[in-house]
This record gives sequence, C-alpha cells and structure tokens, in this order.
Amino acid sequence: MRALPAHYNSLFSPQPTMIRVVIADDHQLVREGVKKVLSADPDIALVGEAADLASTLAVLDAVEVDLLLLDLTLSPAHELDALRTVVARFPTLRVLVLSSHSEERFGISALRLGAAGYITKSLTVDLVLKAIRKVHAGGRYLSENMADLLAYEVSSPQPRHAHERLTDRELQVTRLLALGHPVKQVAARLDISVSSVNTYRGRIFEKLALKSNAELIRYAIHHKLVN
Repeated sequence: MRALPAHYNSLFSPQPTMIRVVIADDHQLVREGVKKVLSADPDIALVGEAADLASTLAVLDAVEVDLLLLDLTLSPAHELDALRTVVARFPTLRVLVLSSHSEERFGISALRLGAAGYITKSLTVDLVLKAIRKVHAGGRYLSENMADLLAYEVSSPQPRHAHERLTDRELQVTRLLALGHPVKQVAARLDISVSSVNTYRGRIFEKLALKSNAELIRYAIHHKLVN
C-alpha cells in the first residue's frame, strides 16, 4: 500500500475492533458534518477522507478500510462513474452511497453496480449510523422507499419510465444534451466522436419518443434527469 504522510496517519488511528470508514465527498462542509456524526459513535472511526475520485482511490490504496461512504458527484461526466470505478478496483469493499440525489433517480442503479446501500443526505443521524452498521455487518441497507422501488422493479414487467431503458452512455448523452451542450462539446466531454453522439441521440429520441432537443430538455427536467 502507498504510504501516507505521518501527520495523516496520526489523525486517524482507530482501535482494531472499530468500523473503519472513509468518506468521499467533494464538499468539505459535508465531510465535516459526517466526521461530527461518526465521532459521536465509539465503534466507528474515520480513517480517511477525499474530495475527488483520484484522492479517493489513493486513500483506499493506503489505509485499511471496512466501509466507504461515497458521494456520487465525484465524477464530472456521470454520477455513477465513481461508484463503477471503486467497485471494479476494490470488489470486496463495502460501499454505502451517501447522495443528495433522490433514491428514485440513482438508488436502484447504484445497487445494481455493487453498492451495499443508498442513503440520502437528508437522513437522520440515527439512520446513517444504522446504515453503516448494517452494511459493515454484510447486509444491505434499504429505506422503506428503496424497498418499495425494488419491489416494483421486480414485479413490473416493463420499466416505469421510458428513460429506464436507456444505457448508461445514452443517459450520459441525454443529460449533457438536456443541459444545452452542443454535440461537439458532448463528444469532447465523453471522449467519443461526433458521429457517435449523433447515433446515441437518434437512439435516445427513438426510445423516448421525442422529436427535438426542446422535447428532450422538457423530458429531462420533468423526470429530474438534470438539476
């Protein structure tokens, strides 16, 4: 493992029986709030923190960790990219998503990608600690709302919304187009060709039964695909 600076290790020195947690969030205020919550529980220790994906991976390489509290906004191109990267690199790590986005928007997708739970930043302190303990114990943390969403997903033969049939890449293109980015900017942002973006755009319009960018923007806003 990579060595961290001596002062870093001195800040985070958990007892062997404690739940070792890393928090990855691009907002310092959120990280400070989480640290305050964790410090109130004698069985949980913060062993590292990070503000972007690169530093998150570096911290996970450098310290012994039981659970990662991961914010989805670490990846600029797509909210789920950070989770996808972490799970691929650390397949046995327990990941609990802590997000400002609703469960309806990313909850099921996060679980499919390997997260052990999905909680929103509006959750109470007691429920955050409960989620950490359950995920650390090997379980999955599901709120009542998430359980209902999963039950509907299993019982429903068809997606509830047309955009649920889009691939991850199609969703990326949808969001960028809905935010007003020209095709060339979308291509540069995703590191793909302009012709590929136009191909994705055609598939998106077909799947969502749309005819123009204006309709795409209205659809994305209505279904909260963009902020």
